[in-house]
Amino acid sequence: MKTPRNYIIFPLDVPTVKEAARYISLLSESVGMFKVGLELFIQAGPEIVRMIQSSGTAEIFLDLKLHDIPITVERAMGRVADLGVKFATVHCGETSRMLEAAVAGGGNSVGVLGVTVLTSISAEEIAAAGFKEAYSSDISALVRKRAQMAKASGCAGVVCSGHEVKMIKETFGKDFFAITPGIRPAWQAGNDDQRRIVTPVAAVKNGSDYLVIGRPIRDAKDPVEAAKRIADEIESALQGYHANIL
Repeated sequence: MKTPRNYIIFPLDVPTVKEAARYISLLSESVGMFKVGLELFIQAGPEIVRMIQSSGTAEIFLDLKLHDIPITVERAMGRVADLGVKFATVHCGETSRMLEAAVAGGGNSVGVLGVTVLTSISAEEIAAAGFKEAYSSDISALVRKRAQMAKASGCAGVVCSGHEVKMIKETFGKDFFAITPGIRPAWQAGNDDQRRIVTPVAAVKNGSDYLVIGRPIRDAKDPVEAAKRIADEIESALQGYHANIL
């Protein structure tokens, strides 16, 4: 059964194996999954995956955001599948052929997630990148289009902001995973580089399957207590959701 802590993905966005090992040891029983991104994977390689696997029950989200010609992506995802991770990411880029190649490479061993629009990107930046006004004036339209590509290509789900997750679930079904970064609990204030943020409660109520939560836990005086506090918030949201259904 999925518990509130299983919703939490903690990103190991640190530059060294030593720092990563500290958080793995500290949080392996407090979060459901660790996210390994480009910085740490380039530094540590597959060994960091094996370290997490030997530390406890937390699963692994390998967030490398592959984006290349289809055959290269397929071969790379094949190597990812050999690592035994739960999820891995590929950009929803110019062509669905790349997404299809990623799915083929992953086989049945890893859930391929399409990255729709990064939560650090604003509507103004979408416009500056040359996208049509239909997409720059309504980022959710671009997210929907890319999610449709991912769904049609056989991806297990997408990475999207909490603002689009309800639309994703309503359009593509409850079994199509929605992983949501840019999560900030109501008790955390301050500015950062995330533009389209939501609270854990709002994300879960909208249908998010997993929440990527980094700074609110990492920057806390007591990261374990912060993770527990967030899990409690998630539990309250789940109880409210189930009560509404009943």
